[in-house]
Amino acid sequence: MKKVFSPQDKARVALEAIRDIKSMSQIVSAFGVHPTQVGVWRKQVIDRLPSLFDRSSARQADERQKLINNLYQLIGQRDSELEWLKKSLRQFDS
Repeated sequence: MKKVFSPQDKARVALEAIRDIKSMSQIVSAFGVHPTQVGVWRKQVIDRLPSLFDRSSARQADERQKLINNLYQLIGQRDSELEWLKKSLRQFDS
């Protein structure tokens, strides 16, 4: 059976590997993770670290969320209009 790791567990394992205080075998036995997977998670963290300090990516995420919210609002409005039109058309069917 495959063990599933939460994002918090992955982060903890990756940080242990980055700190380089424990050996790979100590990390593997402590967390029950395959050594290859530890290396993958470590690399992912190191590759993504610079984006944490990039203000433009945070701004882009905010803009993306605003766009998503506006689209959901528009969908809700269109759904309401469609329901109103359906009810109005029923009057003419009778």
